[in-house]
Amino acid sequence: MEQEVDLFGVCPYTTAQKIFTGKWAILIIFHLTEKTHRFGELQRKIPGITQAALTKQLRTLEEYGMINRYVYPEVPPKVEYSLTEIGREFIPVLKQFNSFGTKYITYLKSRETTQK
Repeated sequence: MEQEVDLFGVCPYTTAQKIFTGKWAILIIFHLTEKTHRFGELQRKIPGITQAALTKQLRTLEEYGMINRYVYPEVPPKVEYSLTEIGREFIPVLKQFNSFGTKYITYLKSRETTQK
């Protein structure tokens, strides 16, 4: 029987993949590069995300140290999310995602016109 090996914290690809496993992780990080956001703001900025999915993804990103969660001592509670120092290290990667995504969209459009 094969023994399962956990490469998190050992292999850089496995580590990055695990941090950004969630469907919404990259979009959440992207929106937090703009500014600090409250929960409702993030939910409005990401069409299709459910409250449960956003809650789970924010908790995961906080657990991995990518985002800060600040709870203001007031009633009703006010909670804000922002990038941590290590979370900001992902910004150049996001820019590369944007570059690749833009090029890929152009590629898809060129395929559509040649297939018609």
